[in-house]
Amino acid sequence: MNRRKFLKIAGSSAIILAAGGTGFVATRSPTNALKPWKTAGSLYSDPMRRALSYAILAPNPHNRQPWIVDIKSDREAVLTCDLDRLLAETDPFSRQIIIGLGCFVELFSIAAADQGYRADIEYFPQGEPDNVLDQRPIARLRLIKENTLQRDVLFAQTLQRHTIREPYDTDRPVSDDILQRLRSISADNVIAGTTNDPALLNSLRELTRDALHTEIRTPEAFQESIDLMRIGKAEIEANPDGISLGGAFLESLSLIGVVTRENLADPTSSSFQIGIDMATQGAMTSMGFVWINTMGNSRTAQIEAGRAYMRICLQATADGLVMQPMSQALQEYKAMAPYYKAVHKQLTTQLGERVQMLARLGFADEAAPAPRWSLETRLKKKG
Repeated sequence: MNRRKFLKIAGSSAIILAAGGTGFVATRSPTNALKPWKTAGSLYSDPMRRALSYAILAPNPHNRQPWIVDIKSDREAVLTCDLDRLLAETDPFSRQIIIGLGCFVELFSIAAADQGYRADIEYFPQGEPDNVLDQRPIARLRLIKENTLQRDVLFAQTLQRHTIREPYDTDRPVSDDILQRLRSISADNVIAGTTNDPALLNSLRELTRDALHTEIRTPEAFQESIDLMRIGKAEIEANPDGISLGGAFLESLSLIGVVTRENLADPTSSSFQIGIDMATQGAMTSMGFVWINTMGNSRTAQIEAGRAYMRICLQATADGLVMQPMSQALQEYKAMAPYYKAVHKQLTTQLGERVQMLARLGFADEAAPAPRWSLETRLKKKG
């Protein structure tokens, strides 16, 4: 957050201290909402739940955590989508939701391998959904013990990977060697591309900035984000999903009426303008980009794109990079049509090729992990 501008709005730092003082500051961490990051792999003895306790940490759009798992045994489970967690305005065909489920599947597979189990994944066992998701399973998950199975080196990064939305360090370029390692992560129908080329880098900075500005200025699309904002510790603990606006600073501004949903959604407010400024600062400090393309746009292709994105996130973490999805230009609603066309013109080479993910890369300070629902809340209730 741009603290100087917020302080100017609030009046002075004395107002922030008046909201609760040092004791208030020291107790603003949403401890319970962050607990899944601290307990992953340690609460369960059976291999299925152990692997799932890592899988719930996967990146996903708007942190909706749209997974529901029906555990059949300690070696088999069925993954479905929680249809109450879709993003109707910004993701009208649930393409991004499926990509997030693909991230879940890949992290599950990586965590299973660390226990010596091969994850056998069957996509859409009852058929692929069309444009509208339904209750049919996303995947059937089976664990097969293999004593000679090689552990995945990326597992070491599972608890270190976090999405960083802050400005990146423009004095630290992203090296060609790192980009090559990211590009090497691909599958039969998935192609990863990267750039640090100054001309393309600047073009993508401007494109992602403009697309993000357009989303913020499209009332229906932006209201979807506003509705999912969790402001302050109490809201984050009660609903550890969505877009968290936490920490003592922001919570103090909320208590004195500076940061409110109404202000954030009001184009005439200073809070709204600061949001625009922050979006600009993020996009324009991108030091590289990575994208994931598939041939065609089937649901299976979307799952595979998510699995590749998960691995790229972990590899980037291993190389000391941070990253943030910049997917507004890929979204399929009317206001995004010009950016959708532009990004596909720049980043595809074949007819029928689809850009599934676009993310900015760079270096920045560490940030807190995103809140998560516990595994038990994501399991299908019996009976």
